[in-house]
Amino acid sequence: MVLGVVLIVLGLIPPVHAFIQFVKAGGTPMPVAPTERLVVTGFNRFVRNPMYVGLLTAILGQALLFDSLWLVLYAVIGWIATASFVHWYEEPTLVRTYGEQYEEYRRNVPAWTPRLTPWNPPPQNGGGS
Repeated sequence: MVLGVVLIVLGLIPPVHAFIQFVKAGGTPMPVAPTERLVVTGFNRFVRNPMYVGLLTAILGQALLFDSLWLVLYAVIGWIATASFVHWYEEPTLVRTYGEQYEEYRRNVPAWTPRLTPWNPPPQNGGGS
């Protein structure tokens, strides 16, 4: 029960923090209002999809809290849908928008399993600030 609450709370931190980073970059995470620059700060230095990973962690925390296999299934279906959206829409859009800068980021930061250490983008690519 306690672990479920901890996962819920910890899972909500990355989406809120990432949203703030997107606003600081002059936009939002929504495709209709993208950022002016590629966001590679905060939790995005550890995993490319911190908002999705955080929300899925919170759902798994709810599954533990409520002892619900249905919520585990919901998390799995949510991940499949999200991973599909990322693969077929978000990543191609980011490649078109940010080109090699995004490709380098994608080579260095995993999509779903966080790095143990933060990635520090090279200054000449304009990332990191």
